[in-house]
Amino acid sequence: MNTGAVSNYGYYKSVYDSAEGVKARPLPLVVSEEWLARSSAVIPGGAQTYSKSWRQHIRGVSPVFLERGQGARVWDVDGNEYVDLVQGLLPNILGYAHPQVDRAAYDRARLGHSFSLAHPIEVELAERLSEIIPCAEMVRFGKNGSDVTSGAVRAARAFTGRDHVAICGYHGWHDWYIGTTTRSMGVPGAVRELSHTFPYNDLEALDRLLASHQDQFAAVIMEPFNFVWPADGYLKGVKEIARRHGAVLIFDEICTGFHLGLGGAQRLFGVTPDLATFGKAMGNGYPISCVAGRRDIMQIFEDVFMSFTFAGDASAMAASHVVLDILEEGEAYRRMDSAALALADGIRVAADLSGLGDRLVTQGHNNWLLLRFVDGLGADDPLLRALWLQEVTRRGVLVISTHNISAGLTRSDTDHVLRAYASSFKHIGSLVDAGKDLERQLDGPIPSPAFRVRG
Repeated sequence: MNTGAVSNYGYYKSVYDSAEGVKARPLPLVVSEEWLARSSAVIPGGAQTYSKSWRQHIRGVSPVFLERGQGARVWDVDGNEYVDLVQGLLPNILGYAHPQVDRAAYDRARLGHSFSLAHPIEVELAERLSEIIPCAEMVRFGKNGSDVTSGAVRAARAFTGRDHVAICGYHGWHDWYIGTTTRSMGVPGAVRELSHTFPYNDLEALDRLLASHQDQFAAVIMEPFNFVWPADGYLKGVKEIARRHGAVLIFDEICTGFHLGLGGAQRLFGVTPDLATFGKAMGNGYPISCVAGRRDIMQIFEDVFMSFTFAGDASAMAASHVVLDILEEGEAYRRMDSAALALADGIRVAADLSGLGDRLVTQGHNNWLLLRFVDGLGADDPLLRALWLQEVTRRGVLVISTHNISAGLTRSDTDHVLRAYASSFKHIGSLVDAGKDLERQLDGPIPSPAFRVRG
């Protein structure tokens, strides 16, 4: 590690030096396990979202059910408290139970929030987003990311009269995307044949793909930024290639939108797509998403069917207005950037001091940072990752594999995480130095991901 690049290295080292390098005590999880038994009897998989289920954590070590949240903290059904670096998979950009956001939603709900006709708040929010998002000349709303990414792809197909789609990144659970992954069960082969993946940061690969089905690609849809930074000129090159082949360029900004700044990755990198999708952080936990883009393409939604009973949810839109108010003021981003930098630097220092600096790889933007644990050859090391998860979870940090940063993180929260990281790395480093069998130190099964598309 280049310690000269870490402005507060002395502080992070002092945290590490004072940390207890011992195995963390197990958490009481009796109530969580009781709820899981009940849930498994009536809910397939035991949870509504795969990435929020017990499968993403260590059974018997990590909590399964949460009961409440405030700011960046959550409490499970057994009463255990955690600093939450998952943040519900990114929607809670301001933290849980934000009083101003919740008040706006509650006040709106008391006047009704799912009407029989359109409500003026739909127009007001669309106008506001058109001023914030570079590509947005018109806007349509949905309730989650899959709604609007699928709507964008359908619009592109209708606009171009073509069927094939080029894909890079993660884009939800609908057939056109999930059919390209190992979770393709139930997706017709005819649908899978129309979707094609391409690697990030490889312009030649994209050009070859589009040329392989000349004049058949309706869209290039991609996450403009994931956990790999775009090479110089890459996104501009993607735009030029898509245009040359007559395909609509769609940026999926469900994750990057608002987290990397108000205008998303397209503003950060200065490349404006034809269409873009946003969600997650838009409502600080209230379900709302949107597809936005060029007027000539967006107008095709007058004929293309994209319609939801709850798309005009006035309460979620009231919440979204307040989220934008707070983000536009700027202080929330300053808090996020400060916390993100502290956690990114702190985890690297702790790993380095423990002798595991070459076993931790951090990738991406600090506000959405991937944590990869690798072996001596650079391949993923699920055992080391699982042992680290066990130790930090028992020390009161809820995390999967990323830092999902919220403005709800306080200095007390970040200090708590840094102490947990330091103690966990010190303990694991001592085990490695002593030649201990790490698998024997793990008190539950190694979690397995649904599939991997990023990083």
